[in-house]
Amino acid sequence: MPVTADGLSETAESGDPGPPPGLVVLGRYDEPPGYAVQRPRGADSWLFTWTVGGRGTLRQGRTETGAGAGDLVVLAPGTPHRYGVQQGADHWEFWWAHCGARPSWTAWLEPHGRGDGLYVVTPDPADGERHARIEAAFRRMLADARWTGTGTPPDTALPDDRVAVAVAHGSTARELALGALEEVVLLTAGAARGTRTGTGVDPRVQRAQELIAADPGAPHTVRSLAVEVSLSPTRFAHLFTQEVGRSPMRALREARLQHAARLLESTDLSAERVAAVSGFASPFHFNRVFRDRYGKPPGAYRADRLNG
Repeated sequence: MPVTADGLSETAESGDPGPPPGLVVLGRYDEPPGYAVQRPRGADSWLFTWTVGGRGTLRQGRTETGAGAGDLVVLAPGTPHRYGVQQGADHWEFWWAHCGARPSWTAWLEPHGRGDGLYVVTPDPADGERHARIEAAFRRMLADARWTGTGTPPDTALPDDRVAVAVAHGSTARELALGALEEVVLLTAGAARGTRTGTGVDPRVQRAQELIAADPGAPHTVRSLAVEVSLSPTRFAHLFTQEVGRSPMRALREARLQHAARLLESTDLSAERVAAVSGFASPFHFNRVFRDRYGKPPGAYRADRLNG
C-alpha cells in the first residue's frame, strides 16, 4: 500500500521499521517534552536529522548523543534506535529524512562516526551563512518531494504551524529531494572534513585528501600530489599511508569509484563515459574494479538504483 504523509504518525509504534529505503520521506517537527520514537529493530532506511532549535537526544545501539542547533545526526539502518526531546529541554525543533543513502555519502560521514552506525557532525557556530544554506536546502527538499512533475514546483515556504511532512512519489521528485539532501551532507560533513582541526592527521595529508575529493577524475599521481604538498614522492607516499592506512593510489581509486557510483545514480551517461570522467582510462578495468567494490557491474548497479 502506498505511503502518504497523512498516514505517518509523529511517534513510531514499537517495532515499526519506518519507511522502506526506496522512499524519500521527510519533515520538520517542533516537539514538546515527552516526544520520543523508539524502534527496537532499527529502521529499514537511513535517518538524517538536523536540529533547528532546542535539544534532542539520539541513541543507536549502545551509542548516544545530544543534538543542538546546527548538528547533523545520522542513523544507519538495521540497529535499534531511540530519539526524542532531551531531558530538561523545553522543545526540539528539527528536520528529518528517511531514505536510502547514496553510496558516495558514506565517505563524507565516515570521519564523524561514533559507533553503532551513528554519525554526528557539529557545525562551526560562527558560520551563519552555511546554516542558512542548509535550512534552504531542506526547504527545497520538502518542496521537491511534493512536486508531481507537472506545473510549477511548490513554494519552499513552511506552513504557519511549522510542522510539515512530505513523501516523494515518482523518480523525479525522489531524485530532486535526494539532490537537496546531498547538498546538506556536503555542507555539513564534507565541509567539516575539510576544516576540522585536532584530528592528528598531518595537514599535508589532509591537503592531498582534499585535492583528491575535489576532483577524483583528475590525472593525480603520487608525484603530482607530492608536489602540491612540498614533499618528495617517496616521503609523501610513506606519510600518506602511515596517516590514512592505505596508499595514495588506493585512496584515489576509492574516490573515483564513489564518484562513478554517484554519476551512475544521477545521470544517464554511458558506463564508458562515466569511466572516463571518473579517471579510469580503460572501461574494462573500470568494470572489474567497480564490480569488486559494489558487487555488481555498473549497468546492473544503475538498474538496481533506478528500480529501488
